[in-house]
Amino acid sequence: MKLILRIFITALLVMLIANFMKGVTISNGIETSLKVAIVLALLNFFVKPILVLLTLPITFFTLGLFLLVINTIIIMLCDHFLVEFRIDSFWTAMLFSIILSLFQSLLFQLTGETK
Repeated sequence: MKLILRIFITALLVMLIANFMKGVTISNGIETSLKVAIVLALLNFFVKPILVLLTLPITFFTLGLFLLVINTIIIMLCDHFLVEFRIDSFWTAMLFSIILSLFQSLLFQLTGETK
């Protein structure tokens, strides 16, 4: 049940952020937002741990700031896998990633969901 709630919260946030942010395009509204949330969850579960492990020295050297780049890569991979979801540039993906992470943290705390 927690996973479904997290995916719905992420889908709503993706749709909301895409409506207010230039450079992020979602074609079919809530349907595509749900697809983006599911693909992000799968990429975060399978790909992100591998990327974190491979870039551990860089992440350590940058005091964890390289994790922002890893999150951006995850967003850009989602853009690659879904035709209905488009992000214009690396910097747009980074800003989208930061905003999404902040709002997810806030809403997951308000709903009692923890990682």
